[in-house]
Amino acid sequence: MTPPRPALRRTLGVGDAVVIGLGSMIGAGIFAALGPAARAAGSGLLLGLAVAAVVAYCNAMSSARLAALYPASGGTYVYGRERLGAFWGYLAGWSFIVGKTASCAAMALTVGAYVWPSQAHAVAVAAVVALTAVNYGGMQKSAWMTRVIVAVVLAVLASVVVGCLGSDAVDAGRLGIGLSSGAGGVLQAAGLLFFAFAGYARIATLGEEVRDPARTIPRAIPLALGIALAVYAAVTVSVVSVLGTDGLGLAAAPLADAVRAAGLPGLVPIVRVGAAVAALGSLLALILGVSRTTLAMARDRHLPHALAAVHPRFQVPHRAELAVGAVVAVLSATLDVRGAIGFSSFGVLAYYAIANASAWTLSPAPAPASRVVPALGLLGCVTLAFALPGASAVVGAAVLAVGAAAYGVRMWAASR
Repeated sequence: MTPPRPALRRTLGVGDAVVIGLGSMIGAGIFAALGPAARAAGSGLLLGLAVAAVVAYCNAMSSARLAALYPASGGTYVYGRERLGAFWGYLAGWSFIVGKTASCAAMALTVGAYVWPSQAHAVAVAAVVALTAVNYGGMQKSAWMTRVIVAVVLAVLASVVVGCLGSDAVDAGRLGIGLSSGAGGVLQAAGLLFFAFAGYARIATLGEEVRDPARTIPRAIPLALGIALAVYAAVTVSVVSVLGTDGLGLAAAPLADAVRAAGLPGLVPIVRVGAAVAALGSLLALILGVSRTTLAMARDRHLPHALAAVHPRFQVPHRAELAVGAVVAVLSATLDVRGAIGFSSFGVLAYYAIANASAWTLSPAPAPASRVVPALGLLGCVTLAFALPGASAVVGAAVLAVGAAAYGVRMWAASR
């Protein structure tokens, strides 16, 4: 008889799960993706945000239904394996780990760029080491730190919104929605902004650590997404009303430039601190999510089985966390942050495409939209993935092909 595998401790309630989702979402989009999205969409920026929100909503609903049925670590890796077959689960896990590892490095380097620009790589590595240590100490420590980070970031973003909208530089005429860059620009912006909405996946990937998952996860995912969308919309409107989409597209630090243009230079250092704290929150939640998917894949021996170990005292996947932290630290010390957003978005969109395909196979729910939502989500994910900048789409597709080839070789070797 096979002994039961060690399980993670269920400690997270609805509030904790929502905060972890917010910790991953709030910050990544506002401080990293807003500028590139404005360059892509021009006057269609707000429309791009709406498209990204619709696709994210469909993904969230599909993920919530699946997570309630399969409350285990791994998220769509588990859903794809159970609903579509081992290969599709593996491909989802591969997409998530590769894409989100790149996101971890990007967020770490963002911390470094705001805290000490001339030593960004060193600060990034230090941030990775510190947050890996926090995660190693147990989920409650991670949840507590995430609550502090989310509170600080929301306070900073609120000051930006109030400062910009209350200034003499506001011009409501800058908010006009158009298609100056065409439908392709809007879709590309939506793909880039999707990077900001992907944090609710962390709630699903932590399914083995949530109390009463059948009730908690379906409540926490849409709640976190709704709060994030409201924050993103408020910040985008306030910044565009001051800078315009053209100015926002040219801004190196959009929120700092916006408060400066609003005549509030004293807020600039606060915004910079908020950006660094937001990136820390994203990095903390990203490491949590990647390590749990690594745990799930290691349990099925798609990754070294030693990574499936659970710490006897802290009840966290400590080897997976240390391995992820080590890889991210190396990347943070050697890579440039450019291009990471697009590459990460491609991987995460592929991940959610598999989530929606998995949700399609579920028995129809009482709601008539039970099949419409995953179908729309799947179509949206595929469309946005290939609307991303060409280099991101090509590299992302190539990485998926490498993962698929590795799976094929492993299956061939096992059959001999």
